[in-house]
Amino acid sequence: MFGIFKKKTEVEKLQSKYEALMKEAFDLSKTNRSKSDQKTFEANEIAKQIDVLNQKK
Repeated sequence: MFGIFKKKTEVEKLQSKYEALMKEAFDLSKTNRSKSDQKTFEANEIAKQIDVLNQKK
């Protein structure tokens, strides 16, 4: 019930962004491979940020 008022943590925000980029990369892989590779690279950079934040805990 009170979960609707809970703010997302930085890691949760980054995970949402990572998932969105990976989905976009998958969709682009069917039409434009270079754009798909760029989105995958961006997603991997976000994954690195998530790892750094998780190590600080």
